[in-house]
Amino acid sequence: MNAPLHLTLDWADWLNLFGHYLMLSLMSIGGAISTTAEMHRFLVEEHHWLTQSQFNDSIAIAQAAPGPNVLFVALMGWNVGMNAGSYLAALAGVAITMTGIMVPSTTITYLAARWGHQNRELLGVRAFKQGMAPVVVGLMVSVGIILGSAHGDIALDWSLWLLSVVAGLLIWRTKIHLLWLLAAGAVLGWFQLV
Repeated sequence: MNAPLHLTLDWADWLNLFGHYLMLSLMSIGGAISTTAEMHRFLVEEHHWLTQSQFNDSIAIAQAAPGPNVLFVALMGWNVGMNAGSYLAALAGVAITMTGIMVPSTTITYLAARWGHQNRELLGVRAFKQGMAPVVVGLMVSVGIILGSAHGDIALDWSLWLLSVVAGLLIWRTKIHLLWLLAAGAVLGWFQLV
């Protein structure tokens, strides 16, 4: 695991973080998890506010925890704040990222769902719903690519890619419960096979 970063963030940085999460909220078709590729670019690659390990761990911990999967956004904000050096900054990071990701999408979702339900028989509404399915699938594939690139080199990550393909095929073609596949992945990770 990478050592935590030591950041100095000013008000402009916090405002930039908030604005970016506001924008991500508007792109989060399929949930906040669908925007993790852009979060990765912004937090890890562009600003270096999180390490690759912190980014991956934030998602893994939140997905394993009970509750909504959007908790990974709070963990990312927490880690940015802790990298800035204090618990107060970590709490600010949580508040900034969660407010940014939740308010616009929640407001738009509420208003659109109300309107869509009232107009559910219109051809345009039905076409929109059918057209959004491939967009969501594409966004989820991009999430898998980011999370499957632990080393940033496909030659080093071949076992993760193989595991992903096998798990995808098993999900698609069998009735094996997802928890069994998660357990198998955990065992393979425990023995450092992936």
